[in-house]
Amino acid sequence: MAAQTLENRVEQLEARVAKLEQLPDRIDGLASQIVQLRTEMHGEFSAVRTEIREEIRLGDEETRRYMRVLHEEVISRIATIQEGQVDSRPRRGKTRNK
Repeated sequence: MAAQTLENRVEQLEARVAKLEQLPDRIDGLASQIVQLRTEMHGEFSAVRTEIREEIRLGDEETRRYMRVLHEEVISRIATIQEGQVDSRPRRGKTRNK
């Protein structure tokens, strides 16, 4: 391996130092982008939570309406069945006199 001259070594070190000196600015820029991303994500997640809450509320209301309809239908069927049972029972205590 050929020995590098002192001048080459100094130039390489200067180039490395110049790159390293840029790092704090780049990190600051990255940090501000992260803060901006967090702010945007917070806003979007809040919006999604609101939309989901609304969808759940509407679904709950629809489910309650459907449950009321089914309940009324069951009550109606029970009443119909009871009416049929009362009409089909033999009458007691009354005898036919001929």
